[in-house]
Amino acid sequence: MREPPAVSLVCFDLASLVIDGSIVERAFAEAIATQGIVVGTQDYVRSMVRLDRARGRPPADVLQEIFDGEEPRAQAASLAFDRSFRAAAERYGMTVPPDAVAALTKAAASGAKVCLLSGLSGAACGDLLDELCRPGIADLALCADDAPRGFPWPDLVLTAMLRLGTPDVREVAMVSATENGLLSGWRAGARIVVAIDSGGRGPQVGATHVLENVAALPDLIISGG
Repeated sequence: MREPPAVSLVCFDLASLVIDGSIVERAFAEAIATQGIVVGTQDYVRSMVRLDRARGRPPADVLQEIFDGEEPRAQAASLAFDRSFRAAAERYGMTVPPDAVAALTKAAASGAKVCLLSGLSGAACGDLLDELCRPGIADLALCADDAPRGFPWPDLVLTAMLRLGTPDVREVAMVSATENGLLSGWRAGARIVVAIDSGGRGPQVGATHVLENVAALPDLIISGG
């Protein structure tokens, strides 16, 4: 029986692992407030529940659903989200945690290329992705604007393969802390789909492996799963 090919591309979803979910929630709340959906209303509660269930998906897609049929409001809310998130990211700063830096550095040292993925728009990310995409850690960073569709669709993972010259989806490992990120890797056909689950929720949809923290990732990548 032939051995599976070695992992040559690691796609690393930044949601919840680098990009703080609380900052996303704050920016989302400010965005819907510009359209009259404010704290204390049932619409606010429903909107925030929808965001929580859609973790990892592009916020613009969630806003499109909330303001279904009201395109001007959806677009205005999306622009407000981008401004709010970017301001918060610049105010508080956003860096790759040391354990994730160590894991990605080891993965890169094994010969694999690393691509950072975000469901946020380029306007929301600003220079964030470029700052995170440092030599020895990542070779490429993609945001929602870089593919036709964001998570949970496979487009970002497939775009990473095309940009970095990965010839076979069996050489891809997708790493995410969100169900929509995991589904993206599964739908793309990645052989290894890793859920980082420090909350102990157990197996995740689409995941082939579940790790409690990112520190165990390099050994999994090097072993090929």
